[in-house]
Amino acid sequence: MSARDYVEKDYYKALGVPKDATAADIKKAYRKLARDLHPDTNPGGEDRFKEVSEAYDVLSDDSRRREYDEARSLFGSGLGGLGRPGSYAGGGVPGFDIGDLLSRAGGQTGGFSDVLGGLFGGGRSSAGRAPRRGTDVEADVTLSFADAVRGATVPLQLTTTGPCTVCGGSGAAPGTSPKTCATCSGAGVTSRSQGGFAFSEPCRTCRGSGRTVETPCPGCGGGGRAAQTKTLNVRIPAGVSEGQKVRLAGRGGAGERGGPDGDLMVTVHVTPHPWFGRKDDHVTVSVPVTFPEAALGAQVSIPTLDGPVTLKVPAGTTSGRTFRVRGRGVPGKGDLLATVEVAVPQRLTPAARKALEAFAAEAPEDPREHLRQETQ
Repeated sequence: MSARDYVEKDYYKALGVPKDATAADIKKAYRKLARDLHPDTNPGGEDRFKEVSEAYDVLSDDSRRREYDEARSLFGSGLGGLGRPGSYAGGGVPGFDIGDLLSRAGGQTGGFSDVLGGLFGGGRSSAGRAPRRGTDVEADVTLSFADAVRGATVPLQLTTTGPCTVCGGSGAAPGTSPKTCATCSGAGVTSRSQGGFAFSEPCRTCRGSGRTVETPCPGCGGGGRAAQTKTLNVRIPAGVSEGQKVRLAGRGGAGERGGPDGDLMVTVHVTPHPWFGRKDDHVTVSVPVTFPEAALGAQVSIPTLDGPVTLKVPAGTTSGRTFRVRGRGVPGKGDLLATVEVAVPQRLTPAARKALEAFAAEAPEDPREHLRQETQ
């Protein structure tokens, strides 16, 4: 990324977002445009796809976005004409040092040359050519309830920008190599005198990169980076829940100029299960039992994610009582919580009705007796 790109290219316009757009707005706009312009589905949109990807690379990184905003603000306000500290071409004031003035005003010790160096990559150390961390990439994955509890390895297809596979990131066609810019001698900036000052600006020949490519790479057009589609097998840990984000270090966009790769942020979505639920690391299930089973006690078969088990229901179990089955939740962490619910029959045969009427007549106690005592 050259300094001239920062000054001349409107990345906000490329993504169709305002300058005060939030990170979420920028991501949403990029994802929509990337889908519409991807070369696989839109063969004529390669240039526009590169433009959108370049804009997102800058605006999705907080530090790069801040540098970009500061550069455009500075040169958009007419300060781009201020030159090197102490410059004097005969028409100004002898001994007047712009760098010293800015240093005192801003409390900086590096002077104006450091400001220009940070924006343009000029001087001995070029920030524009320093190693840069790759961008973080976001993806979504949908898991079944069982896979979310147990963990799973899933394939993810990602589209990122990285070093061009044709030229290895140099931007030059195979068999050729970039050359040091003859105009700026590799500095990335040029100077010209006007009045009492020396004006510095990004080199127009190399666009601030300090290098020129005589024969551009056919794969990336000389930019050194291109869209890449790759499939990763990603391990999602056991116990993830709906909406949880999983960070996978070093699995995102490729770094630039030897910088580290970015991270992959995977947002997990979980398909609901027809009868299982979750409570932290525990799996929950509602177990219907008949009135005789609850009153007399019984051995009932209940489902788990690993197959059925037998649950002992003690005599006199009330509806809503929860039993714990050890080790049948998130592996190594949770259990199965089985809540008993007494099922009331919707239809009765004459014999069943007669039996229940006989039971009611012989019922040993009134379950509402305490309510009447409290109201007397």
